[in-house]
Amino acid sequence: MSLRLLLREHPQRALAVLTDSHALIFRYSPSSTDADPLSENEASARSSPSKCMVAFTAHEDVDLTGYRVLRASGVHGTLGLININADVFLCVISGAVRVAADPHDPALEHPGSELKKILSGGTFYFSLTFDLTNRLQDRLSEQSAFDIDNLDEGFLWNCYMIDPLIKFRSRLAANEKELLDSSRILTSAIRGFVSTITVPSSSSPIKSIRTNLPSTLTLISRLSCRRAGTRFNSRGIDDDGNVANFVETETIFCHPSSLCFSYAQIRGSIPIFWEQATGLLPGQQKIQITRSPEATQPAFDKHFESLEADYGTIYILNLLSESKPGEAELTARYNYHVLHSPLSQDVEVGGTLENRLIESQFDFHAETRGPGGYEAASMVRRLIQDRADGFAYFLCENMDSDIQRTLYDEKAAKVGGAVILQQEGIFRTNCLDCLDRTNLIQTIVSQMALEQFLQHRNEHTTADFWSRHSSLWADNGDALSKIYAGTGALKSSFTRHGKMSLAGAIADARKSATRMYINNFTDKGRQNTIDMLLGRLMDQSPVHLYDPVTDYVSAELKRRFSEYSTPDTVQIWVGTFNLNGRGSGVKEDLAAWLWPDIKRLQQHPGIVAVGFQEIVELSPQQIMSTDPVRRQAWEVAVRRTLNDSARKHSSEEYILLRSGQLVGAALMIFVKAGILHKIRNVEGSVKKTGMSGMAGNKGAVAIRMDLANTRICFVTAHLAAGFANYEERNRDYRTISNGLRFQRNRSIEDHDAIIWLGDFNYRIGLSDDKARQLIKAGDLHTLYQNDQMNMIHRKSSPRPMSGLLLTRTREKARIPAWCDRILRKGEILKQINYATAPLRFSDHRPVYATLQCAVSAVDEVRKESLAREIYAKRRLEVGDTTANARNDDFDDEDIIGYDSIAPELPPASSDRRKWWLDNGLPARSNIKAPDEGSVLNVDRPQNPFNRTDEPDWKASKTTPGGSHTVKHDKPKYWNSHRLPQTSDGSQSLPLDTNRHSQRREVALRGSSSRSSSQSSVVSMSSNVARKAAPPIPKKPALLSNRQHGQESSGEEQGKWSSSRPLSGGQMTPGGGGKTSLPPSLQRTEQQEAYGQQPVKSGGPPLPPRSTGARISVSNEIMDDENEGASVIPSLQPMRRQQ
Repeated sequence: MSLRLLLREHPQRALAVLTDSHALIFRYSPSSTDADPLSENEASARSSPSKCMVAFTAHEDVDLTGYRVLRASGVHGTLGLININADVFLCVISGAVRVAADPHDPALEHPGSELKKILSGGTFYFSLTFDLTNRLQDRLSEQSAFDIDNLDEGFLWNCYMIDPLIKFRSRLAANEKELLDSSRILTSAIRGFVSTITVPSSSSPIKSIRTNLPSTLTLISRLSCRRAGTRFNSRGIDDDGNVANFVETETIFCHPSSLCFSYAQIRGSIPIFWEQATGLLPGQQKIQITRSPEATQPAFDKHFESLEADYGTIYILNLLSESKPGEAELTARYNYHVLHSPLSQDVEVGGTLENRLIESQFDFHAETRGPGGYEAASMVRRLIQDRADGFAYFLCENMDSDIQRTLYDEKAAKVGGAVILQQEGIFRTNCLDCLDRTNLIQTIVSQMALEQFLQHRNEHTTADFWSRHSSLWADNGDALSKIYAGTGALKSSFTRHGKMSLAGAIADARKSATRMYINNFTDKGRQNTIDMLLGRLMDQSPVHLYDPVTDYVSAELKRRFSEYSTPDTVQIWVGTFNLNGRGSGVKEDLAAWLWPDIKRLQQHPGIVAVGFQEIVELSPQQIMSTDPVRRQAWEVAVRRTLNDSARKHSSEEYILLRSGQLVGAALMIFVKAGILHKIRNVEGSVKKTGMSGMAGNKGAVAIRMDLANTRICFVTAHLAAGFANYEERNRDYRTISNGLRFQRNRSIEDHDAIIWLGDFNYRIGLSDDKARQLIKAGDLHTLYQNDQMNMIHRKSSPRPMSGLLLTRTREKARIPAWCDRILRKGEILKQINYATAPLRFSDHRPVYATLQCAVSAVDEVRKESLAREIYAKRRLEVGDTTANARNDDFDDEDIIGYDSIAPELPPASSDRRKWWLDNGLPARSNIKAPDEGSVLNVDRPQNPFNRTDEPDWKASKTTPGGSHTVKHDKPKYWNSHRLPQTSDGSQSLPLDTNRHSQRREVALRGSSSRSSSQSSVVSMSSNVARKAAPPIPKKPALLSNRQHGQESSGEEQGKWSSSRPLSGGQMTPGGGGKTSLPPSLQRTEQQEAYGQQPVKSGGPPLPPRSTGARISVSNEIMDDENEGASVIPSLQPMRRQQ
């Protein structure tokens, strides 16, 4: 079913997606930066949330006036919305074929061109008739093509883009939700491979049932989006148990007799924390395991417990080589974690002992190295045959009548047929990349399952059927390999034809060379695009659909953060030590540094961060490569010292969470076993600064983590040496701070708590003798005033008097300096201790600090519940204001976000809501003089916020008639206008609420005498696009009236005023004459209304008023002929070209 896409450009940009009966409307909501282009900040615009209103309604309730058709050919579905550089784009499906990609159009200069490229690459699939995210065995119903309750979000690649629409859908009434689902506007998409081939009846493996109709063989591979990425950017496992390149592949065979066979198997990266660097030569692609076994086991267990819940018993088929050092190391760690997994322990089931996790090693390269070649891979059959028979397969048969359906159980009726058999376990196959070797072995496993199915029916198939089966699997291998590695699969010639030819070997060599280029030069860009699609970039903000209370809910959730979060405090010990390349210290007692004599609370930190510099000698041979042997020795020494001290104090043991090294700089993070379950997303990164970024003798190592919901980053750095090289040290710092990146483009500054530690090499700008004299005299203040870092970054050092280094040896003679420092950034960090330790095997002294870090854990269930509660309440207050509102002449800010900035103040005003008017009633003044002899003091400054000694009231001179007079020196043509008195004795103050001008006439009357009132006329012009919240007044506005035309001091006369000075006149009782202005002042008032400066004597010129002019720009973002751009239309108007 084709959908229509319409665009309205004025008065506010809107997009409408129309079905035959309903419409889904998005209306752009301008932000404050849009309203004021002169103050637009590109960085803040990218990070601030973009907002648009949404409505889903029937055609008869939609006003389509002003809309035009954006695409004459219509669209097929909506993938969702995404924010790119502060522009909101609606992503729609503009073209599709049954099982293929949209034709790849030439790349256009469009903000979403990279996103369009990946979506049009032929690897994304959607269906309007059934759920593609679940295998056949798990589909319980096909009543709804898009049921969020049944979709598997692990395989839903548009989950981030569709999430705003899903939340909007969840707020609809039941009937509206059903109509939205049936409209097929919302679409689910997977990434991987989907293909169906037709098997003619002559080649069908089922001969006992003759229908003379063809059968179908389908292969569906679903790539997980939870740890998605390219080959060298996404390896191993994360803290949630998700692994890289995780694919569920399902083989489906359907016979025209309604018999349906399904068999699933999975592949995925080795589930431990490991990384592999890119390189132009094969030997440079070294494998590094980044976490200790103890820190890895929880994530390993999460992964297999999730698989066991979804698939049953897991059989691991490990194809890694036992002869290659890197793969052998991974295999050893894999075996270790399997042995320590709870699932591998024998449990009694039905009187027999079984375990739910089995592992087998099949060295693919060793087995196929002989004369048999890849044909020897079939020997895997003998290894897994017994388990394959036990796992069985899924088999169902559709029933032709209701009577037949009642013979089967309720679950069978739900899927529309009889479930004859279910698959009870699954094979998990892996090699290093989970591509070439894995695909070949999975082809064999799929063939074994089909053979088992046919044997149970006493059927025999033909060679033509197996040829079609192999060809389908070869296409699958090529598709998955292109996604992950950039080229088709190796060994696909054997998979396709059953033998390896010379042409196939040449093709594999060509693919290997292409992979090397893509992995080194283009994968980073592809990874960023994938992260953008999944909403994982740090500078990426989601699209908020409001109707129109979402902003209010977000603000309330932020204000009531304590209601759904649990605060906690973790103690952190941080230490840094420049070892000067000496390895003898590894045998020293490090307790004085790692476990100092401080308060007991700080002696048991939850996190220990240890940084080393010059852990190896920085020789020319060392600075270009990293030798981990010395770092590993120090890891053992540090952990031994920590755990020995912990046992003495009956404390928990410490586990090495992660370590990293850049030549001589090393960083190690140890944590207590008790808080390991709170830590997630541990990542490491390095940045070289030596020799302009080519050498690692100088640079930084960083490790970040999420502790509960708090982001913490540790950075150890070794900056440029040399007394006079402080500018180079500054450049090193900027290079590290701006250039070091973690996954998903996360920087150092994207954290709540940042701790820098290391040898920063900043010196004291004094001579050696002078510095030592000051040290001897104890004048540390003078030393600190001459510290290079203090002079450049005045507030950088948290504790300048600690960590002083005194060295004068035969090898080196240096001025004492605070080279080694620990710096912190973040309001949640509080420093407790900062000192040095008496270790002297290096020319530096180790420095340590203890800090308290306030962390918070968010209860997501409670947060969601509170959000729904706030939403329901706010919806009642706002009323029925939607994106389909016909009165588009008001701003969205008129209906959202207007709440008091302080409990005693009213909400901020807007063009439709004015805090000084109560339901449209005129304002009234009830201010009275304190006594009969007092009048307002006209000598007070007209600005109520200016400081002054003048009182609000002053005594007046009484005339013989009893009236109060105030002497004025101005001409007497200015008469007061008394307002009618109300029944309560106060006087009504009518206000003109016109948006462009307001006139206020104020008259005050004494409580018991008929005193004359002072009046003022103020002309105000307001054309500001956005109104700021009013300031908190210190005095009532009526108690500090504008200054009248009396003589004032020279200071007051020198001030500029934005209003015209009043002309003086005697106040007479009952002065009810109309106010009259001379022609000159009438012209002046008109000039003010249009922002002009009238020329007057006796004061400075007035500043010009804003005329409220608006810039009109063309909104032709796309035309009907522009096929490429119409795939991802923008909701924002086009920015004017400079």
